[in-house]
Amino acid sequence: MRLFNDLNGRKEELEVKDNHVRMYACGPTVYNFFHVGNARCFVTFDLLRRYLEYRGNKVDFVQNFTDIDDKMIRRANEENTTVKAVADHYIEEYFVDAKGLGVEPATFHPRATENIDSIISIIETLIEKGHAYESQGDVYYAARSFKSYGKLSGKNIDDLESGARIDVSEIKRDPLDFALWKASKPGEPFWESPWGKGRPGWHIECSAMVDKYLGKTIDIHCGGVDLTFPHHENEIAQSEGAFDVPFCRFWIHNGFINVDNKKMSKSLGNFFTVRDAAEKYGYAAIRYFILSAHYKSPVNFSAEILSQAQSSVQRLYNCEENLRFLLKNAEGDSLSAEEEAFLARLDQGREKFVEVMDDDFNTADGLAVLFEAVKDINIFVSEPRSRKALEAIFSFYEEICGLLGFMKPAEEKEGAFSDEKVEELLAERTAAKKEKNYARADEIRALLQSEGIVIEDTPQGPKWHRA
Repeated sequence: MRLFNDLNGRKEELEVKDNHVRMYACGPTVYNFFHVGNARCFVTFDLLRRYLEYRGNKVDFVQNFTDIDDKMIRRANEENTTVKAVADHYIEEYFVDAKGLGVEPATFHPRATENIDSIISIIETLIEKGHAYESQGDVYYAARSFKSYGKLSGKNIDDLESGARIDVSEIKRDPLDFALWKASKPGEPFWESPWGKGRPGWHIECSAMVDKYLGKTIDIHCGGVDLTFPHHENEIAQSEGAFDVPFCRFWIHNGFINVDNKKMSKSLGNFFTVRDAAEKYGYAAIRYFILSAHYKSPVNFSAEILSQAQSSVQRLYNCEENLRFLLKNAEGDSLSAEEEAFLARLDQGREKFVEVMDDDFNTADGLAVLFEAVKDINIFVSEPRSRKALEAIFSFYEEICGLLGFMKPAEEKEGAFSDEKVEELLAERTAAKKEKNYARADEIRALLQSEGIVIEDTPQGPKWHRA
């Protein structure tokens, strides 16, 4: 697999030892529901992790929660509660939306506040090595002490200095230095440290958690492109300054989601939470919208685009439902020559899917391959096919569509009536029609329709789906 490595600006072959990938993605600051722009990172790198596993790798995947910072403290004060209560609430809500989007839990989801000892240990090491210094209870990283500072973002440290501003109240030696530890202010949460009561800066938590859960050198570090500088640049300086080994081999950043050509963000007030968008269009439509463009490309968000994504997802659901229906009554344990030829074409489709996904994780082309296969499947199964052929077709569909995260969710299949209950009522309706008890047959149809069950009578029997 070849991935575009932002560390050197080119595609490179991803080679990992013993097929074991160590991967880290920056998670949310948990003071609010996350928005569609945040979701692009979560969905994209969830699928990258799953695709790497699909290709035979073991993946240790860490996504953190930032549960202490200025925004967390402000939200706690606004709600007259504790920072921990705010974090607990929005972490719980994160998992609701993540599950809806088909995002699987990471191997580890550490919180910053659960790793204070590791954070303090790295800061102590950085001070010992001359990369950091204490000043009035704060601790700062001396950016100029790290000779390759700027190697990820391509920024020149002298240019950065000319654009920097330092307030009269600041106590840093250099305007480019950044906080590793902040002395506590009255009313703020704090932890004891060698420098007094305080709390960690933002950047240091990721260096500490990467080291604790994955080791000193990892294979892939992911995040939004807006994190390239200063966050990821500072992570490199911290980790390589502390441990004197390369921090990460591949840096991968997803592009922005824009609204009216401006980045979607809470600070600009032009964001749409995933929760609100899902209520109108469904989680699967948001996932489809995100994966339908190459991860590095900026994309525009609009109601029209989400509506189109919703229709595309429904096409996949219709194919799945049709295959499940045909399998119920299918017979035949041998393949015809025509069926063998069709299955060979699906194998070619699988090879094409892997080819485009292996080329810098091109989910847009991967979805195109899937939809081409769905079109062929719909045409092919319009004629009677053997059970063996249908099982192989469904296996292919489930393999690719399941990997991409677009199998119909179980809760959508169930509704008020389980599948078994629907089948039971349809069998009763069929028996009633044979007995010419049309009143009971119509009653059952009306009952199912009231629960959103759409029935289509076919020569093979009643076919149904949920509206």
